[in-house]
Amino acid sequence: MSSNGTTVPEAYPMNGGDGAYSYTKNSNCQRAAANVSKSLLDDAIAEKLDVEDFSCNPSNAFRIADLGCSVGPNTFFSVQNILEAVKHKYQSQRISSQMPEFQVFFSDHVANDFNTLFASLPPERQYFAAGVPGSFHGQLFPKSSLHFVHSSYAAHWLSKVPEQVVDKNSPAWNKGKIYYTTSPDEVVDAYAAQFGKDMAAFLEARAKELVVGGMMVIIMQAIPNGTPPSRIPNGIMFDFLGSTLMEIAKEGLISEGEVDSFNIPTYNTTPKEMMEVIERNGCFSIARIESTSPWLKAGHMINGPGLTMQLRAGMEGVFKAHFGTEITDQMFDRVYEKSGELIQKIESSCKEGTQLFLALKRK
Repeated sequence: MSSNGTTVPEAYPMNGGDGAYSYTKNSNCQRAAANVSKSLLDDAIAEKLDVEDFSCNPSNAFRIADLGCSVGPNTFFSVQNILEAVKHKYQSQRISSQMPEFQVFFSDHVANDFNTLFASLPPERQYFAAGVPGSFHGQLFPKSSLHFVHSSYAAHWLSKVPEQVVDKNSPAWNKGKIYYTTSPDEVVDAYAAQFGKDMAAFLEARAKELVVGGMMVIIMQAIPNGTPPSRIPNGIMFDFLGSTLMEIAKEGLISEGEVDSFNIPTYNTTPKEMMEVIERNGCFSIARIESTSPWLKAGHMINGPGLTMQLRAGMEGVFKAHFGTEITDQMFDRVYEKSGELIQKIESSCKEGTQLFLALKRK
């Protein structure tokens, strides 16, 4: 709980620093995935962002927030793409004489390694930079203070694990599993309900922060409508981690109860679910929604050991908080050894439509 009595969302930042298992060194999959959407982002800004609405802004500042920025370098590439597209829009509307100053807010959980982020800020950047710590499931900025919000590969994180899945008396108890991939419908429904609540809170906060006519782009892990979660790469990877933990439990190194009480707090939404939550919020119009297939574009870049390192950089914090360092190290070491088997499973998975690009405009 925080001092004002509200519940503080769970936070598991990406691995900080620049060591062997750091997110800085192991996030090229996420960058490749976001690059798949670069042309969509450029088009959305060119076609739908009305910069003339902002040109009477007395401070002449265009404010961008990147939510879930982690430690770089991906956030800097994304911000540069946005900046260039917005500048191009000002020039194309012949208001480049009023080219604004740009202010960029890099935001992530309080526990994020902001020191590494700030140490690697591009020296030649054309914007004023600031860090904003806090959860994006609540309001982070003053009302009507932002012109553009960006979030890539962050909105699939839940504010917490659904309570029912760790309750032995609930029909949604997720015994022997660490994810909902191959679980009964009750478990899947509990995850979906938690995501619905969290995304509603996310949109409500952004609706307050964005100026009318402002734009938000969300790039997120997703699943095609009607596809079982066990058929997509993410589901296969988390299942693999879960079965490795159960293997460790069966050897008596941890109890099965420790595995039963652990679940990964992320959710792969469908385009249909996202459209429903946006419609319920009512403050945004959908400028563009498109399913993309980064695994088809970037999958050839990934081998088994490399994939294990990417997984570890992004997920290690979640496992360490529950199982401790020793068991977490052992789990990833075993996955590393069996990574050829993991890649084989992913090769036969459904790789189309596993990413969702959303461009929303504040009504």
